[in-house]
Amino acid sequence: MQGSYDGEETVQLDPKSKDYERMIAAEVHIGTKNMNFGMRDYVFKRRDDNVHILNIGKTWDKIMFAARIIVAVENPEDVIAISARPYGQRAVLKYANYTGATAIAGRFTPGTFTNQITKAFKEPRLLIITDPRTDSQPVIESSYGNIPVIAFCDSDSPVTHVDVAIPANNKGKHSIGLVYWLLAREVNRLRGNAKRDAEWNVSVDLFFYRDPEELLEDEAEDYEDVANPDWEAGAEDNATGGDWGEGDAAGAGGGDDNWNEPGTTAAGADDNWTDPAAATEVAPPVPAVQNVGWEGAADDTPAAAGDWAPPAAASGAVGTDAPETSGW
Repeated sequence: MQGSYDGEETVQLDPKSKDYERMIAAEVHIGTKNMNFGMRDYVFKRRDDNVHILNIGKTWDKIMFAARIIVAVENPEDVIAISARPYGQRAVLKYANYTGATAIAGRFTPGTFTNQITKAFKEPRLLIITDPRTDSQPVIESSYGNIPVIAFCDSDSPVTHVDVAIPANNKGKHSIGLVYWLLAREVNRLRGNAKRDAEWNVSVDLFFYRDPEELLEDEAEDYEDVANPDWEAGAEDNATGGDWGEGDAAGAGGGDDNWNEPGTTAAGADDNWTDPAAATEVAPPVPAVQNVGWEGAADDTPAAAGDWAPPAAASGAVGTDAPETSGW
């Protein structure tokens, strides 16, 4: 023997084995209790509870094969990733962001691939489907236009009009996010954007579905944890009262006057509005002027300032019933 065995052997996992561990942790291999006849070659075995187990070795091989098909498309925007399932919408958007593809997240409008009149009409060269059963409409329309389809298929998924079926659990949020992350990583490696001997600098957590309620709870916890020392110091000053109630000579010159206290205003300042002496002043009386109404009758109402009534021509003048001639 060339060498002796000293200590425990350290197992160095190759990148393929690390991907297997990721897929098992994300439950990519967990299928359903039903099995479609076209998926029988991808099922490894069936458990005692009748749940089918998918072969993750074939899953990894099919992801590598699908990545080579995607790279063969010259324009990355001609590849469309579709997901109507909520768990796959974020994964589709992230995949489109990192590979340059086009994403359709949410409801698929019928006629997008067949009706040229619609504004959202598209002519893709390749489709990536999250669930052939949920996304059945784009799969059917792809058959009308001879568009190849790559689909993530569970054990019960139909494989009609599907060209490349990738066996994977398409019902779990972690499983969908991981398979899209593996596909995007391999596409970037084949294009030369990522190194094969180094880890991809994009976290797989970005592809996972996030519940909006969980996001709100996390934001609420972040707001509670943040403590502002300036607010706490201000609360102590408000409790002691601060310097707001103190009046001094400098305050009299600076405008911090006590308006309710007479005799404290500075020279040249406005009068104290709450001074009782100022409130008792009486305005000078308005002289009573005998006004003449429109019809010449005497009006005993005293004339107010700016009254529009015409003044009397002479004291003691009496109006006549005859109207004046205008001379027109």
